[in-house]
Amino acid sequence: MHIRRFRTGEERELFEVFHSAIHLVASRDYTPAQINAWAPGSLDQELWARKMRDIKPFVAEIGETIVGYADVQPSGYIDHFFVSGLHSSQGVGTLLMLSLHSEAISLGLTELTSDVSLTAQPFFEKFGFCIIERRAPELRGVVVPNALMRKVLS
Repeated sequence: MHIRRFRTGEERELFEVFHSAIHLVASRDYTPAQINAWAPGSLDQELWARKMRDIKPFVAEIGETIVGYADVQPSGYIDHFFVSGLHSSQGVGTLLMLSLHSEAISLGLTELTSDVSLTAQPFFEKFGFCIIERRAPELRGVVVPNALMRKVLS
């Protein structure tokens, strides 16, 4: 397994990672209505592609298969952090998180923040993130709870 930067043209593969992470893993903590609001199969692919090009994520690969991706913005905000539902509990998330920490240090960041799903909160806590605020954002007319989490970097 290795981590590298996103390449234009991989947007659809990242969507598959995103969709499987939510439908196969996060589905244990969210209702079907919440899952479908969060990750509908009919998401506008051009908007998705633009988002991926904008956030410029790191990509985790096993062989030639993309199995996860995550980004850290210049502000320290982690916008996306997803591991394929077919590759959970295989160390993909840990490798991505370590890559984000290295990037944060190289950018001179003092903290990392993210809006984290109920499913991912224990994982983020393992890396020293703390819940700052519980939130109830609405996606496509459905409330999908999450939490703002923060980690102060030393």
